[in-house]
Amino acid sequence: MTDDRARWNEKYADPAFELPDEPIPELERRIETLPDGRALDVATGTGRNAIFLAEHGYAVDALDVADAALERARRRANERDVDVNWVRADLEEYPLEDRAEYDIVTVSFFTALEHLPALKAALAPGGVLVYEHHLRSSDPIDMGPSSDTHRFRSNDLLRACLDLTILHYEERRRPESMGMGAVATVVARNSSGGAQSYPLLGDRDDEPGSD
Repeated sequence: MTDDRARWNEKYADPAFELPDEPIPELERRIETLPDGRALDVATGTGRNAIFLAEHGYAVDALDVADAALERARRRANERDVDVNWVRADLEEYPLEDRAEYDIVTVSFFTALEHLPALKAALAPGGVLVYEHHLRSSDPIDMGPSSDTHRFRSNDLLRACLDLTILHYEERRRPESMGMGAVATVVARNSSGGAQSYPLLGDRDDEPGSD
């Protein structure tokens, strides 16, 4: 843990190390359809998901292992005049079983499949998980881990969430602030039963065939 904290503190202390300012695209797109209440943002980095959720009225706990990341996140939150509970911790140090249930859990670019059972258990009934991570890709990509060890294989994330109701899943290349990335995204709800309610979403501007 100490080695991880030191490594990430060094990264975030470098002004050239930039992460996207915008939240997970599917989180932003679906925010009006998601349940209100409490949110957990895992590996928050500079706080892009946490700040977005706080701006939309959520009570947010935001975790990161790096002090330097949380300092940058706090500055951004102050500039946007929102309150977030910033927590310096790894998931292994954060006792999810002692916390109240979360209505939204977000994870961005963090290899956390081994922690997914605990994260799913932390979802309130009807709560939604929004998770994106780097994919292994045969196409040229500019961002993410240099080793495939820390990238998901095709459908890894989907298979890990099949005990939830899958509202959205995709694997695609997309441009990011640091270049082209290959990303898997899942939106999944903690629910049960055969007949359920599903969000009604507008057309996506980037769907094939759209103008």
